[in-house]
Amino acid sequence: MTLIIDCHGHYTTAPAAHNDWREAQKAAFKAGETPPAYPAISDDEIRETLEANQIRLLKERGADMTIFSPRASAMAPHVGDEGVSRAWAIANNDLIKRCADLYPEIFAPVCMLPQSPAADMQGSIDELQRCVDMGFIGCNLNPDPSGGHFKSPPLTDPFWYPFYEKMVELDVPAMIHVSGSCNPGLHATGAYYIAADTIAFMQLIEGDLFRDFPSLRFIIPHGGGAVPYHWGRYRGLADMLKKPDLAGHVMNNVFFDTCVYHQPGVNLLADVIENKNILFGSEMVGAVRGIDPTTGHYFDDTKRYVDALDITEEARAAIFEGNARKVFPRLDAQLKERGL
Repeated sequence: MTLIIDCHGHYTTAPAAHNDWREAQKAAFKAGETPPAYPAISDDEIRETLEANQIRLLKERGADMTIFSPRASAMAPHVGDEGVSRAWAIANNDLIKRCADLYPEIFAPVCMLPQSPAADMQGSIDELQRCVDMGFIGCNLNPDPSGGHFKSPPLTDPFWYPFYEKMVELDVPAMIHVSGSCNPGLHATGAYYIAADTIAFMQLIEGDLFRDFPSLRFIIPHGGGAVPYHWGRYRGLADMLKKPDLAGHVMNNVFFDTCVYHQPGVNLLADVIENKNILFGSEMVGAVRGIDPTTGHYFDDTKRYVDALDITEEARAAIFEGNARKVFPRLDAQLKERGL
């Protein structure tokens, strides 16, 4: 029986006290004051937020577990300085750890990083190590900590190499995921997310990152941004740039999820992108929460779209389970320990 693993979940329903503390932290930074102590949040408060939302929807939609990280739009590395980001990352990751401890068969934890526009990656290296030591299986890596102004070096730049070395050492992948936008010209989930996904892929084409790190693994979410729709463009650009074919140059190391909120979009993804590069994901209770009036189903009920694909059951099982276990070997090991 295939295990249904949702590779893209965020704790968008965190307890109010957690979010209130963040507002107090930001206000304290602005005022040049020390933020208050992080509040006490009970296990029952966490259970209430999860059982009414993510766990309920997982059960209703027929999935088994989700790879779970802090709310993407709230990571906000552009707010404050590195110290603010570090405290916020620790608070979020510790909360995700508690979710996974309460429901170990449902949530596999992934961490956010204490990135900041003026910071190097050492703090992120330290936090990744701390989180993996607690049982985390991956991280979210923000290619643009500026919040929509794209001031960081491309992902192929040596700036990132110390962090990649730690990823390889720990054998964990990263989901390339930006956060909230502070650029008024970029709507966060409708423009910034999709643009950043697409920009990241083009950066990887232009460089030779996977020559230096052949075992590095990235998930580009939201169906890979605009990439599958413009696959011919990117293949042609690789040729013009005298790069190898994308199959060997990028696609042994880059994977896309199914956070594409209509059937024709998921059909295109499966038609264009090789099966081994597609992971089931929904990002439910996330960017698009309503019901599609043309189908009567929730836009982010993406399992329904994968179920409807005209592919073999073997290929469907790879999207739902097999590919995630390959991309997240620490998850695979945890599942094997449970006899799965």
